[in-house]
Amino acid sequence: MAEAMGLRERKKLQTAMRIYRTAVGLFAEKGFDNVSVQEIADAADVSKMTVFNYFGTKEDLVFSPIEEHFGDLARAVRERPSGETAVDAVRRQFLELVENRDPSVGLHSEPFAHQVRGVVMETPVLMERAFLAAQKGTRDLAAALAEETGDLTLATIAAAMLSAARNALVEEHHRRAEAGDSLDDIAAAAPRHAERAFALVEHGLADYARRP
Repeated sequence: MAEAMGLRERKKLQTAMRIYRTAVGLFAEKGFDNVSVQEIADAADVSKMTVFNYFGTKEDLVFSPIEEHFGDLARAVRERPSGETAVDAVRRQFLELVENRDPSVGLHSEPFAHQVRGVVMETPVLMERAFLAAQKGTRDLAAALAEETGDLTLATIAAAMLSAARNALVEEHHRRAEAGDSLDDIAAAAPRHAERAFALVEHGLADYARRP
């Protein structure tokens, strides 16, 4: 019975991934607004109802598989071991994702990951959803910090700084990849860049950009 359930789950996952990849391919080729759900269903060889069973909305066809990553920072803080600071937790998680060449930090050799980013960047409604999801991720991080410190104001400031540092590092990865740099070179430089970025958060802005 367990083996049968495992097989069913694998088949469901395979179907979901086929629909997902088909949808992103069509969006990249024709534009998000120019592709219907029926067209996606036909190309993926499933019914329109099946598409909606796996993905509740057309936007979910892009976001469902990646949206969980907007909560990465809050998870890093909530799951960190005793004695580890929030900055250390976020930095450690970021470097682990770099080591694994995770698409969520702009590192993946497969062109499909860049295709997903391109669809989002070229579609205003998806950009808005990405912005709102990122904002929610920052609020969740602030809530996690406030639970421990009891100070929501400072937690919100800290969450914004941590999120901004991580986002800037990810954008740098995308910028370099789009410029033709190898992922190995980008990943090799990531620890040094992460150290500088999170040190700025850790030590504050007291001496930053002091005019001589």
